Amino acid sequence: MNPQILIVGAGPTGLALAYSLARQGVPFRIIDRNAGPGTASRALAVHARILEQYDQLGLAERNVKRGHPILSLDISDGKKVRAQVKFHALGKGLSPFPFILSLPQDEHEEILVDELSKVGIEVEWNTELLSFEDTGRGVNAVMQQLGQPVEIAEFAYLCGCDGAGSMVRKGLELDFPGGTYKQLFFVADIETETPVDDMEKMDMYMDDDGFMLYMSVRNANTKRILGIVPEEFNERTDLQYSEISDYIENKIRVRAAKVNWFSTYRVHNRVSEKFAKGRIFIVGDAGHLHSPAGGQGMNTGIGDAINLAWKLAAVIQGKAAPRILSTYEQERIVFARRLIATTDKAFQTIVSQKLRGTLLRQYIVPYVLPSVFKFSFSQKNAFKILSQIHINYRNSLLSKGKAGKVYGGMRLPWIETDIGDNFAPLRSVDWQIHIYGKAQPELIDFAHSQSLELHEFAWEAKMHDAGFKQDALYLIRPDGHVALATERQWLRVLKMYLETFGIVAFGAE
Repeated sequence: MNPQILIVGAGPTGLALAYSLARQGVPFRIIDRNAGPGTASRALAVHARILEQYDQLGLAERNVKRGHPILSLDISDGKKVRAQVKFHALGKGLSPFPFILSLPQDEHEEILVDELSKVGIEVEWNTELLSFEDTGRGVNAVMQQLGQPVEIAEFAYLCGCDGAGSMVRKGLELDFPGGTYKQLFFVADIETETPVDDMEKMDMYMDDDGFMLYMSVRNANTKRILGIVPEEFNERTDLQYSEISDYIENKIRVRAAKVNWFSTYRVHNRVSEKFAKGRIFIVGDAGHLHSPAGGQGMNTGIGDAINLAWKLAAVIQGKAAPRILSTYEQERIVFARRLIATTDKAFQTIVSQKLRGTLLRQYIVPYVLPSVFKFSFSQKNAFKILSQIHINYRNSLLSKGKAGKVYGGMRLPWIETDIGDNFAPLRSVDWQIHIYGKAQPELIDFAHSQSLELHEFAWEAKMHDAGFKQDALYLIRPDGHVALATERQWLRVLKMYLETFGIVAFGAE
């Protein structure tokens, strides 16, 4: 089969898009101008929602084994711990992955490249996209591999996963509005003189100079440190760790025996004016840049990729109407804009030297935050936001209906039943019907005739607590979000939904 899609960029976003397409049997090519995967740890945090979607693709177990869970956050002022947040307690009962996974980006990419290789797909390294043209019927791409002649190839769709300086976004002449923080930030991976006692803990130091975040990475002797460069070095472009090592050690009492990686950077907060134009899509950092607050950036990019992949697969394979592709931008740009607004506000407050920031550090963190996290409701909401399991597409063209507290567009609530959990069937990465209670014979016959998976879960009281309505009908999308929810098993409504979007199960012939 001829490749139908060109993926430009083989970072976590491009690789996740590639693997998701591969799992759904869609032919593609993936190119990257670099010589190979990155070698620095860069983004570390992998959140619960991405692990859930990786679990659908068969990737979660390997990632979790390679990384290590961060179960708690200690917030201190240098004198004592002022607040402690326990992620595993926050997320208990909400997700099969109630933690933040610490997994260095180079190892993350290595896993994805290896898994692609196992299914016969190789990244075309040292290959650059020179230009492209959307003809309306397809996309003509001009590419060149280092040392080779220029190649011209046609694809049905092009996906720009090529980062903040995206050539694809620039080629589409899309604005990238937003701003840049005035502070200069640093990130370092160091080896400590003695092993770290607790690898499952992350620490945040806050005082009137700002903040530092530090956590274990790779092993018990390696720490990631992130913070604001002292103001006197703010304009430096050649700063070395040794020049600020005393400043760091005085704050967090962590001494470096060896510096594996050190970099300074400016933090941006930007969202492209569009995520799609014709047959061309931009994904991940090409479309949005975030502050480091909450480690949301890479996770959001991978979320983009998984959202787009099943829609491209459905359209290319004739399993859905092309109009569903418009919902990629509709769903993901709304979330990106909301996330930028919230992480920007949080980050501005944390780094602010003004009254608001001082109030946060001196009063809210030591006195208000600990009491807030004593309440179960606050804990659960905090986990939902941080882990991205709260993401919903309620206003999407694809989202219809409500039954109980579960509505079209929301992530399917996770529950453990007496015989397993309701996420296990999602590993088919296909449309499916869920009935929490008893399915009617007419619905069973219809699903069978359409090769549409139908999963019955014997009713348990905990299902009501999770928001489900007994015997209601829930049509689930391939990405684990609810597409349609009806309080009764109305076959006519289900048929109308499937016909509207030309939906055919991937298992159907």
